[in-house]
Amino acid sequence: MIPIMMSRPPTLIHVMTLRVQVGTPLEVGQVPRGRRRVIPILGGTFEGPTIRGNVLPGGADWQIVRADGLAELDTRYALQTDSGSLIYIQNAGIRHASPEVTKQLLAGEPVDPSQVYFKTVPIFETAAPEL
Repeated sequence: MIPIMMSRPPTLIHVMTLRVQVGTPLEVGQVPRGRRRVIPILGGTFEGPTIRGNVLPGGADWQIVRADGLAELDTRYALQTDSGSLIYIQNAGIRHASPEVTKQLLAGEPVDPSQVYFKTVPIFETAAPEL
């Protein structure tokens, strides 16, 4: 039998808060895996204890929304710090809600966050040594 090592959860620190402006979703339509949507990222800002800047236009959130209420998310966008450094971010994730709440989300209506399961895994890339 292989012993299972239990470790402590990672310690998280607040790095930044992003405020992102998104455009009208592009409804590609029903594809083999579900309903394909592309939500353009138009811009925005970010700020943290040691960093701030702008969310650059041109990114998007590519989604597949399945009939069972699960959405597969792939969001890619870029940030530019006030000092000019660029940061690429990719968020792969999932969102799940009941069919009723999913319908509200797809219509752009507000929903109670407790009614939605939402998890992403962000990946950050930069060539800036100071970051």
